[in-house]
Amino acid sequence: MTHPVRPGGAACRRRRCAALLVAGVLLPLPVLTGCGGGDDAEEAAPGAQDIAAAARDRVRQGGTLRWAVDAVPGTLNAFQPRADAATRRVTEAVLPRLFTLDQRGRPQRNPDYLAAADVTDREPRQTVVYKINPKARWSGGRAVGPEDFAAQWNALRGKDNAYWSARNAGYDRIEKVEQGGSAREVKVTFAKPYADWKSLFTPLYPKSVMGDARAFNDGAREELKETAGPFAVQGRDEQAGTLTLARDPKWWGAPAKLDKVVLTAVPREKRAAALAAGTLDLAEVDPDDARKITAAGRPAPSAPAGSASGKAGSPGTGSSGAGSPHAGSPSAGAPDAASQAGRAEGAENDAERSPAPGGDDVPPRRASTAEQQALRGYTVRKALEPAYTQLALNGSTNPLNDERVRRAVARAIDRQKLADSVLKPLGLPNRPLGSHLLMAGQPGYADHSGALGGPDTGAARAMLADAGWRVPAGTAQPQQSDKKVDAGHDDKGGDVVRAGTVPTTPLSSAGVRAADLQRSTLLRQSAVFYKTAAADRRTTAEGNTATAAYADYRRYEMLAANALSAAEMIEVAPAPGGVRTPDRRDGPGRAADGKPVGADVLGLAGPADPAAGGPAAVKKDGKPLALRFVLPDGPGSERLRTVADRISAMLARIGVQTVVQKVPDKSYFEDHIAAGDFDLALYTWPGSAYPATDGRPIYAKPQPAADGSLTVEQNYTRVGTDHIDQLFDQAAAELDEDASRELVERADARIWAAAGSVPLYQRPEVVAVKKNLVNAGAFGFSTPRYQDIGFKKS
Repeated sequence: MTHPVRPGGAACRRRRCAALLVAGVLLPLPVLTGCGGGDDAEEAAPGAQDIAAAARDRVRQGGTLRWAVDAVPGTLNAFQPRADAATRRVTEAVLPRLFTLDQRGRPQRNPDYLAAADVTDREPRQTVVYKINPKARWSGGRAVGPEDFAAQWNALRGKDNAYWSARNAGYDRIEKVEQGGSAREVKVTFAKPYADWKSLFTPLYPKSVMGDARAFNDGAREELKETAGPFAVQGRDEQAGTLTLARDPKWWGAPAKLDKVVLTAVPREKRAAALAAGTLDLAEVDPDDARKITAAGRPAPSAPAGSASGKAGSPGTGSSGAGSPHAGSPSAGAPDAASQAGRAEGAENDAERSPAPGGDDVPPRRASTAEQQALRGYTVRKALEPAYTQLALNGSTNPLNDERVRRAVARAIDRQKLADSVLKPLGLPNRPLGSHLLMAGQPGYADHSGALGGPDTGAARAMLADAGWRVPAGTAQPQQSDKKVDAGHDDKGGDVVRAGTVPTTPLSSAGVRAADLQRSTLLRQSAVFYKTAAADRRTTAEGNTATAAYADYRRYEMLAANALSAAEMIEVAPAPGGVRTPDRRDGPGRAADGKPVGADVLGLAGPADPAAGGPAAVKKDGKPLALRFVLPDGPGSERLRTVADRISAMLARIGVQTVVQKVPDKSYFEDHIAAGDFDLALYTWPGSAYPATDGRPIYAKPQPAADGSLTVEQNYTRVGTDHIDQLFDQAAAELDEDASRELVERADARIWAAAGSVPLYQRPEVVAVKKNLVNAGAFGFSTPRYQDIGFKKS
């Protein structure tokens, strides 16, 4: 199995350290010095980027790139609610981006616009000075200057309701924006410290847009009269569904290789036909279409006389790249629109092939001879998209408002199995995503799913029983067997959907509460020791990040954070008398009276129910535990529903019923996800280079409004805690990058423990590209360099 980290690498070591701390295993400091660290290694995770990178001198001048998008952008103002992925593509090509993202999602100063950008003061106020590239000018001839920065701050700070902006994160922390020591310097003073200051003023709009509310709200929706990039907006054709960008001759940087980029609205289900017709050069496609493209480029397999022709092969690969996934959108806290969610999810889940009645895989429909000939001009490029698919659990509905029920549902899900089904057929790293806030390969990424626990059917049923959801006495259950079924797999690694033994993890009750508190105390003591050691090693390093002492400092800081997080999880466990979350480390569980707690006490043992064909449903007060699973019902969402079916089968093993409700794509997000009209749902969040800023509204604790309603921001699961909010606030205000990262990691562990959302896997980015097109394809996290995209010299 391919992993996004090297076996035995830093991420693996960190997870092992975290597991030891959660277990309360305290080892001498020298023994743990090998744990953690390595996050800043330059190599990127596998599957991070695939763009056929080529030097500019190998790219021919001229040509038009026809690029498929889901829809022509509804607005060209990236800070409005209607901004989408196509809006981002336009702004990346035509407007200043002060900081771009590399393959690992790290912000990099863009020298085309900035000669320098630094924090010059921290006390009494954080101050950042931007030195603008003297050549940077708007297309009208005016120099990019402080007045543009000031106008954008005033528009987005949230003080003027005339501006219909989608967000003001970061801008609301600024006290003033003024000219620095020269006309090409901008001095920004913050009222409150802001760690993610590099996220600001990207994209940067001219004062003509930001200085007037009417221009902001309406003027920038369909056109941008002033631009400052390698391309400019030439025009849009609503009837043809196109928006054209043309090379800007006034651009001061390396000139664009292409003459034009034409963004063309093509539905996902029609892209294969458009590629075969030769009307597109670049298009994100479903994996099934990717397989047809790859099969078209290979010689047909010879078949023995009298036999059927061979099956279509596995998905093809483009040129592999190293790197890591991209956020980049200024509205990086917003999930995909409903129709996009359905289509994109359908695409990623087409990686599975449906089993035939006899059990053999059914190959996708093979392209006709004419289609094959046309598709041979394309190749497939693949990467892990900087976005993840999650199972959302609505904590405002009964019974999911009980954390024990949410945790039981989450522990029933085999995330590895789902990741395998989506990513493995594509040859992409198929490890489940272990963080809500960082994508694999980003600095600081670590798997914090241990705060919730791995898939364990017995543990899940035990938590349900503790919450009062039990199999009624006398109800038939699966026959006992000597063979243990672990986490929904048989001994061959396949899904178990038949009746069988439901393993029961022993419980510990009030009798172990004192031991838990003792473990918490020891963990906090360990955290103090690690903090002291970290301070000593940081002093020794003297600010040199390349030294072993600095690496030790990072490791000890991480171990301290993990110890504190583990202690906090213990301290919020159920009070004496409740049932503690079971753990595989526990010995035979015992109740308060000292007697073992087992399957017989919980009502989990007994013969199978022939009517149900599997484990019997759990009930409370005579009512079965049934959850409403809301899913989009449009074209391209079929495989999303396949993943939902797998999840439903996993939940059935713990006695939880699911009722699937299919709704139109257009109403999926607004009428159901945002409105909280669901129990379970699948949707996608984009990754971010600035998790402290972009993560907070997604996981902030909902707050009561004056009218009695609930303000949820973007936390559509309605699950949050004051502690999570505090960690985000501290991380956003912490200017020490390492300390801020540690606070983000602690927040992620608490989000896992709250079990409001369960990250399943990073979505695959599968792109069909003309074979001679270079520096374009599956970009992952990195910001495209539009001036370098073009067709390779013959």
